[in-house]
Amino acid sequence: QVQLVESGGGVVQPGGSLGLFCAAPETKLTIDVMAWYRRSPGKQRELVAYITKSGNLNYGESVKGRVTISRDGTQNTMSLQMNSLEPEDTAVYYCYGRIDDTHSWGPGTQVTVSF
Repeated sequence: QVQLVESGGGVVQPGGSLGLFCAAPETKLTIDVMAWYRRSPGKQRELVAYITKSGNLNYGESVKGRVTISRDGTQNTMSLQMNSLEPEDTAVYYCYGRIDDTHSWGPGTQVTVSF
């Protein structure tokens, strides 16, 4: 297991922006894939975005065009910039990392989009 630590969640008004950050401070190996998932109450976990160590990336349909994922592969850190946030983006956002067949999750950070 890889320890993943998220930060940057909070409350933002609709139309606002928020950045999330994830780090794996104790891992010396380069994480193959890092991603953000989210889960809203009553809904299934949803992929927000992923990025590989070689820089390949993809976004979930519900956020495409509004979020940008990036990472520093050498530091095993990852960021997610979210713009034009909507109330439907309210969820707990989880950092995910995979090294070979080892899957790891962060504890999650709450994002609330509300007036």
